[in-house]
Parts: sequence; C-alpha cells; structure tokens
Amino acid sequence: MSYQSDLLRILDERGYVHQMTDPDGLDALAAKEVVPGYIGFDATAPSLHVGSLVQIMMLRRLQQAGHKPIVVMGGGTTKIGDPSGKDESRKMLTDETIAGNIASIRKTFEQFLTFAPEGGEGGATDATLVNNDDWLATLDYIPFLRDVGPHFTINRMLTFDSVRLRLEREQPLTFLEFNYMILQAYDFLELSKRVGCRLQLGGSDQWGNIVNGVELTRRIAGTRVYGVTTPLITTADGGKMGKTAAGAVWLNAEQLSPYDYWQFWRDARDKDVGRFLRLFTDLPLDEIARLEALEGSEINTAKKILADEATSLAHGGAAAQAAAETARMTFEEGSSGESLPTMKIEAPLLLTEALLGLGLVASKNEARRLIQQGGAKVNGEKADSDVTLRPGAEVRISAGKKKHGLLVS
Repeated sequence: MSYQSDLLRILDERGYVHQMTDPDGLDALAAKEVVPGYIGFDATAPSLHVGSLVQIMMLRRLQQAGHKPIVVMGGGTTKIGDPSGKDESRKMLTDETIAGNIASIRKTFEQFLTFAPEGGEGGATDATLVNNDDWLATLDYIPFLRDVGPHFTINRMLTFDSVRLRLEREQPLTFLEFNYMILQAYDFLELSKRVGCRLQLGGSDQWGNIVNGVELTRRIAGTRVYGVTTPLITTADGGKMGKTAAGAVWLNAEQLSPYDYWQFWRDARDKDVGRFLRLFTDLPLDEIARLEALEGSEINTAKKILADEATSLAHGGAAAQAAAETARMTFEEGSSGESLPTMKIEAPLLLTEALLGLGLVASKNEARRLIQQGGAKVNGEKADSDVTLRPGAEVRISAGKKKHGLLVS
C-alpha cells in the first residue's frame, strides 16, 4: 500500500505494521499534523528487555517522522498485571518498588528518544513520560463503573485472546486481572483528553486492548483515535525474541553489560540479520539490502554492524566500540595476540569433537567433563549438553575463560 505520510511509510517499509484500526484515516492525519502517540510499559522490573525493543523503536520512528512520542509508565496497571500471554498472576509490587523501576527504565528511553530539556518547555515533537497512576489512583469506583462499565460486555471480553487463552489452558484469571483491559482502554481516553493523544501503538497481543481504547474514546469523548500493532517478533528458529539460554536480554547496563548486549546481536542467525537491521537500527534501507545480500562468511560483517548499531542506540557509541574491541580480542586473537585455532566444518559434528579438534581439550572424556561442569560455551552461551554443530555461520567455541577457537564453513 502507498502511504502519503512519512510515519506509515517508514513503519511499513521497515516491517513494523501488523494491524491498523483505520489506515486511511491515520495516514491522512499524520500527513497534515503532529500526531501524539503512546505505548504503555508496565514497571515490573528495573529494566525492560529486548522483547520490548520493537515498541521502543516504534516510538523512535514516530519521533523521526515528526510526531510526538508519549511513554506511559504503568504505575497503576503494574499493580494489577496484564494477563496477555501469561499463565499465572503477577506478583504484587510495592509502590516504592514500582517507583524505583520507573526511574531506572526512564534511562533506557532517554537513549532512544529526545526529551525536552529539564526545566524547559520543549518542542512539539519532544517525548514525554507520564505515569498512569496519576489518574488511575484517583478514580472513584462507583462513578467509574457508571461511566465506563456500560461500554464493555462480558461476552466480548471473554473473546479476547488475553482472557480466552488463559481460560482455555484452565489457568486462574483473577477479577483484578480481568479489569486490566478496561483500565488500559481508559488510559487512551484519559490521554486523549489530557495531551491530545490520537494514536496507540503496541504488540499484536495488545490488539484487543487497543481496539477497546479506540472505541471507548470515540463513544465517551467523540474523538477519533487510532491503533497500530506490530507483528510478533520471533527469531528464525521460532524462538521468542529476547530470550536466551542465559536468560533475558536486558536493556539497562546494570542488568546486562554492553558487551553481552553486543554479543547477543552478533550471534543473530543469518536469516534474521536483514529484518533485525530494519527494525532495530537506523541504517538506510539500501545499505541494509546490501548487507543482507552477503553470503557465506561475509554475513558476519553484517552481524557485526548490527551489533554495533544496536548497541550504540542502547548504550552509546563508546560502549559499542569498546564491546566490539573486546569481542575482537577475545574471539579473533588469543590473549597473547596470536590467532585463534580454526577448524573447517563441512558436516555436522558434536561439541566434544569440536573441542578436541580445535585442541581446546586433550580427550573426549575431558570435553564431556567440561560440558558437564558448565565450562563449554558456543557463541558465548553455556552448552549444557553435547550439542550438534552444523555448517553455516562462523561458530565460536570456548573452553573456560581463556581457551577459544573458531569453526568455519
């Protein structure tokens, strides 16, 4: 589809768009005026992780296209818990913990978005961060039920994935969580009144909640607002984005070092490189097309650029450069500056065979003990079994902290 607004053109070309409530209406609006748009983030931990990064990048694209990003921290909704994609209720957090998490998470947004200078008025497209506890905590229950309740039917609420899937799996859904979709819809209504917000962005699992907000705002305030969702971002092997054997890939440096963050992107699968470059970097599309066309061992150049660009956005250019240099010293040179041992792989082989063939161990028994003790790593991740390695991208094998080798095809 051909769009007249820079916003929808950018989102479409880079692969962010999954669903839209009114593409023509939003396109026309974004082509003629600044559109304030928001995404909500619950503050359940001191940091967001890579699974939230596509949403953060959506706000970045919004600002790059000349519009106003609104970061809504769920100080109120965090107390309830979004049931979307969950099998069990969220643990209750104290107000102090939630406030501390919000302060920590804000540092991530300051890396990706331009906020108004502290104490200054700011421009029309400067990002703002608000806390939905500011309006949710002051709601009077009876007036809220009277004004908002009639616009929601239990029949329809039961059809939304966040509720239906939980019930189908016979997992308990508390009345507290059942209220989440109503409060999120109310957020959109309140933001439209307070700051003229016209757009909500989110992941595909938020589609039902977003539609609720669009309809509630139209019915109560008479304001036409819009919603856009992104596709579910998975890796080429079907894995969930941001989940690794070592745990979540956090965005704050206190939770995950810039080096480990850089390494996460460097270890991307070949088939993911082009898509990740479009979603998670600011590189021009023609440059991305050139990089994703690289084949064989040359695709590693594209992976390093992906790691550099993604880490620069999250942690700054200096941190990205330091991480890249650490990786080079670790994997491309030995500690004494000598080249790492390299082994050509033309057929599948076991990790024990790779460790032995690279000279990192003296026997297969030693290799098996190393794996059992957690000292063997494949591309920086601990191997908990004698995994099969296959020809393809360059693979880094480690035995302990000081012995490393490379498998090449």
